[in-house]
Amino acid sequence: MAERIAEEKINQIRQSVDIVELISEYVQLKKQGRNYFGLCPFHGENSPSFSVSTDKQIYHCFGCGAGGNVFSFLMELEGITFLEAAVKLAEKANIDLQVNFSANGKGKSVSPELQSMLDAHELLQKFYHHLLVNTKDGQHALEYLLNRGFTRESIDKFQIGYSLNSWDFGYKFLTKRDFSPELMEKAGLIIKRERDGTYFDRFRDRIMFPISDRNGNTIAFSGRSLGADEPKYLNSPETVIFNKSKILYNFHLAKPSIRKLQQAVLFEGFADVIAADKSGVENGIATMGTSLTEEHITLIRQNTQSITICFDSDKAGIEAAFRAGNMLIDAGCSIKVAMMPDGLDPDEYIKKNGPEKFRNEVISASLTWMAFKFLYFRRGKNLQIEGDRLAYIETILKEISKLTKAVEKDHYLRQLASEFSISLEALQQQLKQVFFTEKRKSNGQTPPVNKPSTFVKQEKRLPLAHFTAERRLIAHMLKDRDTAYKVQDLLQGNTFNTDEHQAIITYLIGFYEEHMNPDSSAFLTYIQDGNLRRIVADIEMMSVNDELSSQELNDYIKQVLNYQKLLKIKEKEVELKEAERQSDYSQAAAIATEIKQLRKSL
Repeated sequence: MAERIAEEKINQIRQSVDIVELISEYVQLKKQGRNYFGLCPFHGENSPSFSVSTDKQIYHCFGCGAGGNVFSFLMELEGITFLEAAVKLAEKANIDLQVNFSANGKGKSVSPELQSMLDAHELLQKFYHHLLVNTKDGQHALEYLLNRGFTRESIDKFQIGYSLNSWDFGYKFLTKRDFSPELMEKAGLIIKRERDGTYFDRFRDRIMFPISDRNGNTIAFSGRSLGADEPKYLNSPETVIFNKSKILYNFHLAKPSIRKLQQAVLFEGFADVIAADKSGVENGIATMGTSLTEEHITLIRQNTQSITICFDSDKAGIEAAFRAGNMLIDAGCSIKVAMMPDGLDPDEYIKKNGPEKFRNEVISASLTWMAFKFLYFRRGKNLQIEGDRLAYIETILKEISKLTKAVEKDHYLRQLASEFSISLEALQQQLKQVFFTEKRKSNGQTPPVNKPSTFVKQEKRLPLAHFTAERRLIAHMLKDRDTAYKVQDLLQGNTFNTDEHQAIITYLIGFYEEHMNPDSSAFLTYIQDGNLRRIVADIEMMSVNDELSSQELNDYIKQVLNYQKLLKIKEKEVELKEAERQSDYSQAAAIATEIKQLRKSL
């Protein structure tokens, strides 16, 4: 079976999939001039440094250096192979690749083991749903859900199901369809008895909530007991296809709404997500019984920077909201917190007060992050007691000092002054003291403006002349085939001084042997090395003259060739000092002559 995709098909995919449209599915992009900009999906940042060129069909991040074309974007973002990226893009462009992939393909999506696990989950999910809505065996479970406020629409949308009260029905169901018991145990669907090596179902007589990955593939289940059986919720174990730290419940369904509203609502559990969805809040997502992680935040930030946290209002929920909020703020997100009244969770509140009140009086009435911190730090303190009151005011002043907008600082200082009958001037003076105290505690992590070391640090970053010359030459070579050959001739057998630059022009000359016209995106596919692809994308984003004059070309070549001479001069200068130190004046004179000749040739 063939595993290699013909180059004509690769070119067809590349020309059919617009890079701006593809990346817009993952990153918010805004047009600025000829390019589009957004927050880089490959590293955390607060200001957009991720650029996408519609003309060249490439992307580049000026922050972390990531760069490439449609293939490398999917490969880096989703951690997949070129083959997998090509398959996904071909599907998007409705292109028939006209190849069959062998069972031992190396890509994740074609791994027979992983595919078998995904297929088993998909099959069971459909069967569980069928049992719930279409059979007498599932009737009591369906009535249980309807009595608890679930609608048929929600049951169908979230593909909720029911697992039979049987020890081995699922096991037999899968093995009859040639699924390996050993593999199904690895997938977390069945359990092996130690005493005799037989298998039994993990889920029995439970309401089944399927858990999907970002692409909508079922990868795990959470089973809720119908009565008093413990545990109340039984979840799939972590497997090679299910990692809780990377999965957000309902993300694949909520994504269109999140992108449309530019807002995500983060809940604690999937029951809250389903209840909120039923009330019209369709941009809800939830972690899978774990704290918010960096992977979760990266996934959210690819689609929106605005998040409303809606956790339970008990002590654990408030603490979890505070931790999650701090992580999201550190990642550059805009945060609000929806406070649940009367100790209710979202599901309970909606049942008690209805969907309209939930939308208007909870979600729409969310607190700013600072307003939430006013409440958070008040907990456990008796503000009638002077010591508690002063400690609370000092804590809040520390939080206000972290704000960057003068209007916000003034607003919250006035709020504090009004509540505790303190003069605004006194609070402003205290705020200055807090600011400088906190600054000293940071041990210089935020250097003052105009500090000499800042200038030195920037000065060290200035590229050497030969480095800049090589990059500008490559930029022109990428634009024009004749220029590439002309540069090769002018180098007269010499190489670029930077190894990566030399590797790139070696690839480029090879590319031009097979292609008559420049094509940035095609060249990025031609390059095998990911690091070189990033450098090429960086160079492609450089601003260079449309026309390369002979004078400019010769100047660049001179800078490249002179660098080796400069290194030789430095080497000779060291030898000169050593000869003078040893009073070997004859040798010193000879070396001095060599240095003079080398400098003349520059």
